[in-house]
Amino acid sequence: MKRFALALDLVDDPVLIREYDEWHRKGNGWPEITKSIMDAGILNMEIYRTGNRLFMIMETTDDFSFEEKSRLDAANPKVREWEQLMWKYQLPLPWAQQDEKWVMMDQIFKLNEPDK
Repeated sequence: MKRFALALDLVDDPVLIREYDEWHRKGNGWPEITKSIMDAGILNMEIYRTGNRLFMIMETTDDFSFEEKSRLDAANPKVREWEQLMWKYQLPLPWAQQDEKWVMMDQIFKLNEPDK
């Protein structure tokens, strides 16, 4: 299993942040989006928020790749519709690449990491 940590900002507007939270409450997301996530090899996904900063943890199959996930998403009209809707709320981090939403985070500490 692979594990990834990613970050993204939301537009710093309390009304939009509440709407974004509501879209992500259990039962409010689109089932096609959940299916596309699982079909890409994502086993578990958690999103946390503080203020307007989001933090995502993804646990995936060993053969998961972001390139393949992007290819599948581009071919899925419902995913493209969802992503367009979410852009209303999302704000790329200042150091994000062109058209990049979620930015990979670097692990800088792990409590139980064995000495090398």
